Amino acid sequence: MKERDKFILMVAVFLFVYCLPLNHPRVGSAILEAFFMLQDYAQKHVLVCLVPAFFIAGAIAVFVSQASVLKYFGAGANKILSYGVASVSGSVLAVCSCTVLPLFAGIYTRGAGIGPATAFLYSGPAINVLAVILTARVLGLELGVARAVGAVVFSIVIGLCMHFIFLKEEKEKEAAALKLPPPEEDRRALWQYGVYFSTMILILVFAAWGKPAEPVGFFNAVYEVHWYLAAFFLAALAIILKLWFEKDELTTWVDATWGFTKQIFPLLLGGVLAAGFLMGRPGLDAGIIPDRYVAAWVGGNSLSANLLAAVVGAFMYFATLTEVPILQGLLGSGMGKGPALALLLAGPALSLPNMLIIRSVMGTKKALVYISLVVIMATLTGMLYGAMAG
Repeated sequence: MKERDKFILMVAVFLFVYCLPLNHPRVGSAILEAFFMLQDYAQKHVLVCLVPAFFIAGAIAVFVSQASVLKYFGAGANKILSYGVASVSGSVLAVCSCTVLPLFAGIYTRGAGIGPATAFLYSGPAINVLAVILTARVLGLELGVARAVGAVVFSIVIGLCMHFIFLKEEKEKEAAALKLPPPEEDRRALWQYGVYFSTMILILVFAAWGKPAEPVGFFNAVYEVHWYLAAFFLAALAIILKLWFEKDELTTWVDATWGFTKQIFPLLLGGVLAAGFLMGRPGLDAGIIPDRYVAAWVGGNSLSANLLAAVVGAFMYFATLTEVPILQGLLGSGMGKGPALALLLAGPALSLPNMLIIRSVMGTKKALVYISLVVIMATLTGMLYGAMAG
């Protein structure tokens, strides 16, 4: 950060604190809500979601060769393969908009093209099988199908837009990749790496497995034993590390994991605090912006209603599955179906903490373009769906 930027930040923080009307009940409630939300995030997401994600990101940085990343996700990779894999990744990783960040940073820093990388960044939290099923059950099959189809199409379109907007840089990256030396011979087989990464992904999936709304069915049966499954795969990972990896390799892995943690975690906590102050925890009208204003402004199917829903969803933090009961309440308060879909498409994939990290990973310009694409497409899709749904 430049010295000028540091000075501007210090002045902004000073003026905010100096002018903050702490005696106002709403302000006091919002400040308390910010720390409640931070605590809630720390208790429910850091250990079971972020920590496994950081270790996976570190493993990608250390053990996945740059040649492999470039082969499947690089600027010159087969577009059908790279975008196809990236666009359905969320069906495997039931993660939120913040948990996906270390994984995105891992593949992007290893040379993945901006298109496939951002397609993965969007699809990770947006195409969540549990969330789509819950949406269909609680909000209706029509909205559930619209969310699933919209999310898959979104990830591909957004990735392709990012690719063509930054085509010059992508061509330079592709040309540079051609000059890379061939990868060194690895003493481990490809199937061993597959088992290693699959084990870590399963730890993340089962540790973060949320409690379903209905106390019956497959997802509830898995929830009842999800800690046992996570512990089993954690023990399997310990055996894999003991048998297949050298001590110096594990040290390098931990160092890479720590590098991602230092880059992402502080900004993430600051973003959660800010989101809690502005909007409050989901379902509680305690943020600085009252819920009644949001509900009143997103009725009908106008451009402004859909745009506001997309923008609010983009800035608000949604833990996995929490967007469904929130939408249920807003729909009951008069929210239109179009704005509801706009919020569903923008909300889970973006959040204020998420935006801060995206900027730190790929720069201000690319981050602004990506965020704008998500908001614009969510707005237009919401309007189209609202018109079709009547």
